Amino acid sequence: MDFEVSPEGWVDWGAGRRRCALGKGGVRVDKREGDGATPAGRFALRRLLYRPDRGPVPATALPALAIAPADGWCDDPADPAYNRPVPLPHPARHERLWRDDALYDLVIVIGHNDDPPAAGLGSAVFIHLARPDWGPTEGCVALARADLVELLAAAAPGDSLVVRPPPADR
Repeated sequence: MDFEVSPEGWVDWGAGRRRCALGKGGVRVDKREGDGATPAGRFALRRLLYRPDRGPVPATALPALAIAPADGWCDDPADPAYNRPVPLPHPARHERLWRDDALYDLVIVIGHNDDPPAAGLGSAVFIHLARPDWGPTEGCVALARADLVELLAAAAPGDSLVVRPPPADR
């Protein structure tokens, strides 16, 4: 199944449409590290990462992995672990997956720039929980908790997130 994202901030699957937040840099076909853009393209749904202290793992056919306080994700293009999970502390620039806010309580890792990662083409692009005010992301796709739980229940290995480019880039 494809979960289709419009550049206007909607995700369509099944019989419905759900609101999503996208990158502050819009949707771009030429994603680069640090541009704040959500990449356009087709990306496999790899696995679910979840905070076990903030509720049970949602029902999903995707592989699921509990995160811990020492889990991070490298976003430094000069590091050999670029766009890969890393244990913390990590000497290169990275994101902490165990956040104080709820944004990464549920994270779907997508197949963006990961097979293999190319330095500078974007890292840590996930599907995660939206901010309460629906503020933009740094390049991810963010959904309300109920919608992300619904997406997880519908998702299976082999499914994809399809982010459509803006009309001028099609």
